[in-house]
Amino acid sequence: MLSSIILKPVKAIFGNRPGRGFLIAGTIIVLAVVIMAIFAPFIAPYNPTAISSDTFSPPCWKHIMGTNRLGQDVFSRIVWGSRIILYVVLVATAFSMVLGIPVGLVSGYYGGKLDRVLSTVMDSIYAFPALILAIVIAVVLGPSPMNAAVAIAFVYVPTYFRMIRGQTLSLKGQLFVEAAKAIGARDREIMLKYILPNLIPTILVVFSLSVADAILTEAGLSFLGLSVTPPTPDWGYDLRVGQAFFLDGYWWLVFFPGLMIMLLAMAFALIGEALSERTSTSAR
Repeated sequence: MLSSIILKPVKAIFGNRPGRGFLIAGTIIVLAVVIMAIFAPFIAPYNPTAISSDTFSPPCWKHIMGTNRLGQDVFSRIVWGSRIILYVVLVATAFSMVLGIPVGLVSGYYGGKLDRVLSTVMDSIYAFPALILAIVIAVVLGPSPMNAAVAIAFVYVPTYFRMIRGQTLSLKGQLFVEAAKAIGARDREIMLKYILPNLIPTILVVFSLSVADAILTEAGLSFLGLSVTPPTPDWGYDLRVGQAFFLDGYWWLVFFPGLMIMLLAMAFALIGEALSERTSTSAR
């Protein structure tokens, strides 16, 4: 997964199993971005789309993250851009969970031909590189935040399917499931009442790690102009615009959007790693 690339240097510094530290650090970063998105009108000092004559201003007291080629305040665009990336990523993740979890649960529980067909379809989707597949879908649908969310959701449905199916296959043979069948519980009741609650730890881990990947995918789509349209503030789009001026010395146009993308993706990846460690520890 793309998020594993970000986690490698963090693990090298703090070790492979600093679970509580990962969880606290990730939660703090995520909460900070969520608060920034909710209170954007009060935090941002300027209109993020307003054009001014103060172009290419370096970071200073007036503009703490500088301004871009149109004189727009970079900090204000960072603050407002948090809304776009959270919206796209959370909507995409919700869609992929709604589709992937029930299908994986049904496939793993019933097995047989249905399981083989669904597994083949999901494996075919999973075989494509996530970013490339998302780009293809986004190109077909056209640039908009909702279309970007749909493209990302389609890419990550197999992730939920594979994890839920695998866990369901191992759980349906447990004694508590056999006991439920013995007392006359129906298949639907067994899946929802007995198996699904035991899948929640796995769902939380997959959610955190898939969100981290989805953030990087959304940034990639925005960088290619397949998410928002100008002048909407978005971290990936601003990164794309700023990279054209990086070699001219205007480093802040690339540094701050890139830093925010990396921090948010890393935060969810840290939470996912911490949850994964706790789940594996409790399973022993």
